[in-house]
Amino acid sequence: MTRPRRPRPRRTPLDPARRAAFDVLRAVSEQDAYANLALPALLRQRDITGRDAAFATELTYGTCRTRGLLDAIIGAAAGRAPEAIDPVLLDLLRLGAYQLLRTRVENHAAVSTTVEQAGIEFDSARAGFVNAVLRRIDGRDEASWVAELAPDPARDPIGHAAFVRAHPRWIAQAFADALGADAGELDAALAADDERPRVHLAARPGVLTAEQLAAEVDGEVGRYSPHAVYLPAGDPGRLAAVREDRALVQDEGSQLVARALAGAPVTGDTGRWLDLCAGPGGKTALLAALGAADGAHVTAVEPVPRRAAMVEENTAGLPVRVHTVDGRDSGLEPGFDRVLVDAPCTGLGALRRRPEARWRRSPADIPALTGLQRELLAAAIGLTRPGGVVLYATCSPHLAETAGVVADALRRHPVRALDARALFAPADRLGPGPYVQLWPHRHGTDAMFAAALQVV
Repeated sequence: MTRPRRPRPRRTPLDPARRAAFDVLRAVSEQDAYANLALPALLRQRDITGRDAAFATELTYGTCRTRGLLDAIIGAAAGRAPEAIDPVLLDLLRLGAYQLLRTRVENHAAVSTTVEQAGIEFDSARAGFVNAVLRRIDGRDEASWVAELAPDPARDPIGHAAFVRAHPRWIAQAFADALGADAGELDAALAADDERPRVHLAARPGVLTAEQLAAEVDGEVGRYSPHAVYLPAGDPGRLAAVREDRALVQDEGSQLVARALAGAPVTGDTGRWLDLCAGPGGKTALLAALGAADGAHVTAVEPVPRRAAMVEENTAGLPVRVHTVDGRDSGLEPGFDRVLVDAPCTGLGALRRRPEARWRRSPADIPALTGLQRELLAAAIGLTRPGGVVLYATCSPHLAETAGVVADALRRHPVRALDARALFAPADRLGPGPYVQLWPHRHGTDAMFAAALQVV
């Protein structure tokens, strides 16, 4: 006699906020999606707003940022390496573990919702596995897990700081190396990557002052750039000043880079300025607006057609001409007075804006990037007239991408380093010189590096 099949238990799907977070985590894991692009689009598509949107944002970005820490705890609780766990289950476990360790969500809700979804995605057996792992995690707080799993702070202080602050160790080491004598600030530098960055606006020179923009958007005038305004909250894309091209969304560090090039000492400026890595065009727009008063024109180079179109859009109405070519072999006529090389880089200076980026990058990315950076800087020097200035910048503090690239240029090309710190006034604590290193924990900007080289 055949026994009747027992009906599968009816499971309750994830609520809209958790479902959105889970779907973005899956997109990041499976499709290399960017959480800061995927989540806002999904929230709009599903009409998730208010507290649900805020909860989805916290879950998504928080889980992405702390993935390494969560995986270590999940691995210990599961008794197996995270890589041995089904990827879908692993993302569910990350979502549940983050709620248990880093939010005020009631523990039973964090566990039950995750277990229910595991049952929907798979079966009761794997739902039971998720339940067992999360209940082991729930039995202890984060500090207890860290005490057990983190490297010994006395023997490996950098590894310990990296574990506690949920960064890969190699990134923590890169930050410590860049801080140099100030390596005692490493914990603060890592912690800043988990802070939600304030939105920075740039008032267009000659169109709007920072004071006028601040009054219009109920913002705060920036500390360093005379064009900067800090936005307290809200979607900057909905601001009239941004829609009407009277202001643009731009980190204050990037504004300082553009101003540094515009203010560098150049004898007999003929008004030929060049942005060799222009996409998407924010620095190009500010550079062109700064130079327009003196009759300068900016040539912008961007090899990717989509990004070149963005440069044209962002610089509409300004004295800018866009060339869709490779900056290493642009075919441009040499003799430029001022050249900006905002080189492609690891982006380690903007980790607070890209939640998953710290786990996506690896040391294996460095050699190819530094090779490209050296070639771009060499091309820029070749396009600059004697007495002209090249400003090399990266949104990364990694020494191989910063001082290492500049040292190579100083050895190989007829250039001398200017003290760039004076060009970034009134910002202070910029490093020992002659280069500049901004930091989120010091300046509230991305960790921009800049070196000013004069062609001799």
